[in-house]
Amino acid sequence: MICPRRLALFGCLVGLPFAPAAAPPLPLFPTVGEALTPTLQTLRPAGEHAAFPGRPVDLVVSPDGKRLYIKDNRGLVVIDRATWKVVQELRFPGKTGGSMTGIAVTGDGKTLYLSTAHNHLHEASVGADGKVEWSRAIALPGPGGKGAAHAAGIALSPDEKTVYVCLSRNNSLGVVDRKAGKLVRQLPVSVAPYGVLVSSDGKFAYVSNWGGRHPKKGEKTAPSSGTPALIDERGVAKSGTVGKVDLAAGKQAIEVATGLHPAGLALHRASNRLFVANGNSDTVTVLDAGTMKELDSVSVRPDASLPFGSTCEALAVSADGRTLYVANGGNNAVAVVDLPAKGRPRVAGFVPAAWCPGAVALYGDELFVANIKGLGSRAGAPGNKGWSVFAFLGVVSKVKRPAPAQLARYTEQVRTDARVPQMLRAWEKGRSGKKAVPVPARLGEPSVFEHVVYVIKENRTYDQVFGDVKEGKGEPKLCIFGEKVTPNHHALARRFGLLDNFYCNGVVSADGHAWATEGHVTGYLERSFGGFTRSYTFGDDPLSYSATGFVWDHVLLHGLSFRNYGELDDAELVPAKATFKDVYDDYQKKTGKLRFTQKIGIEPLRRYTCPDYPGWNMKVPDVLRADAFLRELRGFEKKGTLPNFVVLVLPQDHTSGTSPGMPTPEAHVADNDLALGLVVEGLSRSRFWPKTCIFVIEDDPQNGFDHVDGHRSPCLVISPYAKGGTVRQPYNQTAVLHTMLRILGCPPMNQGVAAAPLMTACFTDKPDLKPYKALPANVPLDRLNAPKKALKGRALFWAEKSAALDWSGPDRADEEALNRILWFAARGSDEGYPAHLTGPHGRGLKALRLRHERSGK
Repeated sequence: MICPRRLALFGCLVGLPFAPAAAPPLPLFPTVGEALTPTLQTLRPAGEHAAFPGRPVDLVVSPDGKRLYIKDNRGLVVIDRATWKVVQELRFPGKTGGSMTGIAVTGDGKTLYLSTAHNHLHEASVGADGKVEWSRAIALPGPGGKGAAHAAGIALSPDEKTVYVCLSRNNSLGVVDRKAGKLVRQLPVSVAPYGVLVSSDGKFAYVSNWGGRHPKKGEKTAPSSGTPALIDERGVAKSGTVGKVDLAAGKQAIEVATGLHPAGLALHRASNRLFVANGNSDTVTVLDAGTMKELDSVSVRPDASLPFGSTCEALAVSADGRTLYVANGGNNAVAVVDLPAKGRPRVAGFVPAAWCPGAVALYGDELFVANIKGLGSRAGAPGNKGWSVFAFLGVVSKVKRPAPAQLARYTEQVRTDARVPQMLRAWEKGRSGKKAVPVPARLGEPSVFEHVVYVIKENRTYDQVFGDVKEGKGEPKLCIFGEKVTPNHHALARRFGLLDNFYCNGVVSADGHAWATEGHVTGYLERSFGGFTRSYTFGDDPLSYSATGFVWDHVLLHGLSFRNYGELDDAELVPAKATFKDVYDDYQKKTGKLRFTQKIGIEPLRRYTCPDYPGWNMKVPDVLRADAFLRELRGFEKKGTLPNFVVLVLPQDHTSGTSPGMPTPEAHVADNDLALGLVVEGLSRSRFWPKTCIFVIEDDPQNGFDHVDGHRSPCLVISPYAKGGTVRQPYNQTAVLHTMLRILGCPPMNQGVAAAPLMTACFTDKPDLKPYKALPANVPLDRLNAPKKALKGRALFWAEKSAALDWSGPDRADEEALNRILWFAARGSDEGYPAHLTGPHGRGLKALRLRHERSGK
């Protein structure tokens, strides 16, 4: 049932369009009904709903229609169709997680097959009482017989003697003998096979190749999980294909181009039409299953004038072949496409879903929808460990297939809840002759700014840094890096504005950096939480990028200049065995003995990157990075030109825990704080200051503790036109992108950016050109964690835990362990660790007396 009041769910919610309410506080959202997402969209899913811990990525209906079987990131979920309740949850054995897609059931309903992100196809038996048990695991070795195959889509042969499974990392279609329970053959296909269907005569298989065709000699490529993939000039994967595999011959007989990220397939056997969902193009390709010629293509965006962002990845076709249902993950809706006997397919309307629908199925007059993010990170954690960004609460919905009148009402709701009116208004053109203001109301109107500097830091919540600021809504007891450690952050917030209602859209660095630089997260990332075995991308997998590319691509496309300082760079020290102290001493003494090499997977980004600025590496102090930037800034001063758009990474607030030989957490964060202060000071004393705006964010909140919500994070908006004071309006990462692009005169790059508000509350029309003076660090930046031999008890325990964590890249260290380490380091004790306040719990929203204002009004 839909709740009668508009409620707030924060774990799905960051940066929401809230306004203070005079009425009594709204309760937190306890069940399925109405909720809000980090993308500012409202969730009012149609039909009945079943919620459970997990991220459901695929589903299938039992042949008798009594059960729904759902694959999520953990294993199998069984729902009784009549009662619409979860009757069983079965985790994959061991540490195996579910892959991006892939579940099948035999015709007698007695056997299930589920693919995993690792190296097995799991078989399960269904008893007479309906109970499901794992029966065996069939090995699916990865490339070269080693590692994870990351199996995806599954199909059974008509005689059900064979299981066909896409082995995405092997670029092959696996052939499994059911009786033997063994992979007996691999048929070569193209790059990253995703979905598979088998013809009714069993002679052919249709395979969607996410990465498209194999490149030809001399074509531009980049590696995706070890395989060269075709890319465009931005570094984004540019090919998608469907192959028709001759199963007797064992080869892909025909391959045809589709849209990007061809994913879900549907085959209407009576009309011999094959439908392909192109997730990175927002289109459905219609093919003749015999000749493989394209019959048609239809866009499934909620408005024809919108850019990319609907992310359609799953399909179901009605038995009569007259209607196609398409899961639009980006719009939280299912598109309903009419398939007339004559004439072109057309979108008839939309059915509202929960967050990020990723699988659909039909049975009779009912439509079933699996929503990958469902209600966000709202599942209770066992053992009283509090809320976590990994405590996903998935939702599967059951909806009556709507008649035209109902579909019209649903469609209007989807347009409102997906913020289509706001998206369309984001392209409204203004008059170039208007007076310049900080953030123009419309495109084409002038801004007082000509330069935007975008500073991306790593992994802190609001309370961890600003919890001690009495002017904001903070909790001092949770503040571990307060004013003593971060004097510049505090001084900057007091002068330029304290945003105490800012939220990160993502949950980990893989999606956090995507939100921060692309304003959208692809299905590739949303479906990977069962195991990032294809890649945990940090600018090194072209299949994970959105079709609209990165914010710098958009800026460059509009004729503006750009410079990158460290983003998406895994810097490597030379020599690799150098310690932090070696690097710091070399920096202090200016000896120049140590150097580093950049490791940037996106070739165009390398061309715009400062060669003297190292990206991610916890052994490199941020003050060294600031020094490199300021050197170039002095060069820009001499030339009289500064790039219009600058991205600058300061990652040291991530910390290295209490790892011996590394800086203490306080020293790491103090280093980060001083570096930010120096950068702001340098810019504010430059000739460019009157026309420069600086945005400072975290990439993600790293499962940290915050009394309002774990997604709440520090953000600074710094310029001569800063309004100052406390900014209570809710904003998020896509709002930052939208605001920066509007300042630079660029339209939104995709639907997600267009839907976000402009951060006008941070600015005034009267400038204050007084420069900023960086405050010195109160903590020695080279204060190192004690060696193990000097420790005992819990200090030794956490030091050993820190040393065992992976610090080689963003978020590779276990987040829960790191937060406990940081708490111990700050408090000297494990006591009082706020487990109930970690992750995006939303416990403090009730006290804010908030309501959601209707979209479009």
